[in-house]
Amino acid sequence: MKFLKKLVKVVLSLAILGLVGYGGYKWYKKRQFERSQAERTMVYATVEEGPLIINLLESGSVKPREQITIKSQVEGRVSILYIRPEGERVKKGDLLVELDASTMTDNKLNQEITVQNAKSSYVQAEENLEVVKNQAQADVEKAELNLRFAEEDLTKYKDGEYPKILNEAQSKVTLSEEELKRAQDKLEWSQKLFDEKYLSESEFLSDKLSCRRHELDLKSAKNSLELLEKYTYRRQIAQLESDVSQSKMALERIRRSCRANVVQAEAQLRARELELNRQESRLLKLIEQIEKCKILAPADGLVIYSTSSQGSFRRMNAEPLAEGQEVYERQELIYLPVGDEFIGEIKVHETNLKKIYPGLPVRIRIDALPGQIFQGKIAKIAPLPDAQSMWMNPDLKVYNTQVVIEDGAGLKSGMNCEAEIIVEQHEKAMYVPVQSVVKISGQPVVYVKTPTGVEKREIKVGLDNNRMIHVIEGLKVGEEVQMTPPLDSAVSVRLTDEILDVNIPDRPQGEANGGGPGGMPRRRPQGNWRQGGGMPPGQGGAPEGGMRRPEGQGGMPPGQGGGMPQGGVRPEGQGRPRGMRPQRPQGEGGAPGGPQRPPQQPAGN
Repeated sequence: MKFLKKLVKVVLSLAILGLVGYGGYKWYKKRQFERSQAERTMVYATVEEGPLIINLLESGSVKPREQITIKSQVEGRVSILYIRPEGERVKKGDLLVELDASTMTDNKLNQEITVQNAKSSYVQAEENLEVVKNQAQADVEKAELNLRFAEEDLTKYKDGEYPKILNEAQSKVTLSEEELKRAQDKLEWSQKLFDEKYLSESEFLSDKLSCRRHELDLKSAKNSLELLEKYTYRRQIAQLESDVSQSKMALERIRRSCRANVVQAEAQLRARELELNRQESRLLKLIEQIEKCKILAPADGLVIYSTSSQGSFRRMNAEPLAEGQEVYERQELIYLPVGDEFIGEIKVHETNLKKIYPGLPVRIRIDALPGQIFQGKIAKIAPLPDAQSMWMNPDLKVYNTQVVIEDGAGLKSGMNCEAEIIVEQHEKAMYVPVQSVVKISGQPVVYVKTPTGVEKREIKVGLDNNRMIHVIEGLKVGEEVQMTPPLDSAVSVRLTDEILDVNIPDRPQGEANGGGPGGMPRRRPQGNWRQGGGMPPGQGGAPEGGMRRPEGQGGMPPGQGGGMPQGGVRPEGQGRPRGMRPQRPQGEGGAPGGPQRPPQQPAGN
């Protein structure tokens, strides 16, 4: 029994080994057959050695190297009354363009009237200033005279009139006292004589009345003196001092008022002068504008319309210059070439900028002159891409490049040309087709045919001319390389992310809680509408439980636009709610995932 069991095991082992060997043999034969079939269909290119020219071919147009740009310098929009025919040669001083100046001529007449009125106002303001100054001087002098008179009246009363009046009043009191004493003495004698019957009663009464009158006169004189000293003198002094103070204040008011009047008159004069200058400037400007309506040739040359020399895009948006067409200020009208030197203006793609630089030789072929080749050099490369090309196609970046043509005999402005820029010339160089070279981890690689199969080999390359690429080392003349190398090995996939040494700040509290900028909470509708990335239920589409627009009627087809796809739930990865950052797809930018097949790019670029 043990022997039989061992025999069975040996037989089974041999059978299994036979099956495995047979399977391996069949697989090997199949691989050999597939390899032979692939080698039959594989295209190879032979490594060659010989003259190699690294060049760039760009199309463009011929333009004069030096030209005078004639622009409209008339403000606003005006019509063309006359324009010199295109292609005609003119001499310095010849009329090129005449613009309509009828409206400006009418405005000029009105402006001349305005200038005359401004001159009249200016002369009136100038004379008014002199009158105001004269009147101010007279008023000030009169106020000063009144003040001096008031001060003199006060001094005269204190030192002259009052002492005189006081003296008269005191003298009157003294005289009244003397006369009263004499009257009293006489009355006393009359009384004695009347008592002794030597004097009549009438005479006695007369003396008595005279005494009484002198008493009243004395009392009146004393009262007048008292009034003068206590009231009249004080009142008169206060009145005269007030007159002096009022005269001083009146003088100050008049001085200030006169200064204000003079300043106002001077300001009015300056305003009239500025107004006059402004109106005269407008008149001069109108005269200059009328003169600019006739554009004369600044030099001898050939008339070329600006619309004929512009690019195709601008020509589609601009009408050709003609009589009756309106032009605006600073619009280019005519190009006037001076001299017989020309340049070729071409546009170089941004990927070729590293190949060219000023001074490179250029061979130029003219479409209208077949068989002729003109020589030139790169003179200038624009520092910024062409704005017109960027406006038409934002993804297209081309740079205007000027090529100076050395001998431009027979050339005319506007001719189409093809410029061949000679970047490098090699009398003996090794080269292969540019599509046979791929880059693996930044290193140029080719697949070389060997007796044992295809061998991957790293090489060192130079520049290419979009057809052949210069091989510096790594290959030998006569070897064969694949024209269609496998691209899967040329894809660089970063399997791990590199941790950077940076500090990531914390999210603000308001945004961390689901709020928007500024900490304001963001309102979210209920429901798991985030999954599809579209709009919440009941917003932007059919209401819940309501009727939905039939497919294909009025609107975008199912699955297109911003609506929900069929079934009501958007699959993952289609759309996203506002404010959410889209997730980077796998396999892109170093994230884990399968490699993406990029388009083939030449290794020499």
